[in-house]
Amino acid sequence: MTTTALALLLTWPLEPGRRAILAECDPDGGAVLAGALAGRTPGPYGLRNLAVADRQGQLGEAFWRQLIDLSDEGTDRLLLPGLTDPAQASSLVYTWEKLARLFVGIERTDPSHDVIVDLGRSGAFGASTPLVHQADAVLMVVRPTLRGIHAAQPRVRALRTDLEEAGTGADALGLVVVDNGMYSVSEVAEQLGVPVIMRLPNSPQAAAVLSDGRETGRGFKRSDLLRASRSGVDQILQLVRGRRARLMPGEHAYVR
Repeated sequence: MTTTALALLLTWPLEPGRRAILAECDPDGGAVLAGALAGRTPGPYGLRNLAVADRQGQLGEAFWRQLIDLSDEGTDRLLLPGLTDPAQASSLVYTWEKLARLFVGIERTDPSHDVIVDLGRSGAFGASTPLVHQADAVLMVVRPTLRGIHAAQPRVRALRTDLEEAGTGADALGLVVVDNGMYSVSEVAEQLGVPVIMRLPNSPQAAAVLSDGRETGRGFKRSDLLRASRSGVDQILQLVRGRRARLMPGEHAYVR
């Protein structure tokens, strides 16, 4: 999931002046600092500091100080590192909803920012659900195997109901299929009753760069994984534009 989120961040189309932010909001802990960055980033950056800032009434100001620049040059692809210990999630119980509003405000009041949120396996449920309720698009990563589809079914049902009752609508929900199983994309969509928005290849070498900080090599930027991610971003933006046109005519169409 984090590998997919990082691929989206690196391939997100940015016009001059635009910036993309990946917020690691998985209550079970973040993975980028120890994974893609291989522990090379100094300093106590990240989500864990925002709970304290919230209690001090400084959430908005503190948020920008917690971001790490992942760009080759410039400051257009930014990361909010996640929790370093799942036990820290309890300190954010009253902060998730304010953080969701902050993300909406970043895009609405300053349309130079798009926010991608990584909620991990469990973050779409429980205290952090306000982040789901406010999202323009909610994507679930699924492997096209019997085990993967079986595990996804109850989560899809719960998400569909929750988005309909408390979110922006069940049509926000889509699938990302990692292509390494016995079922086709159309079979996965039929079994889960949700459209496939993005299809990623099973590309272990390229994925290892994003999951474990393996040396990129010259071919990484031209890898099948990043090419598929660029195509997937286009589909995500199509979904968002269609939903925005129905829900908020005249608004800009970008993703949180």
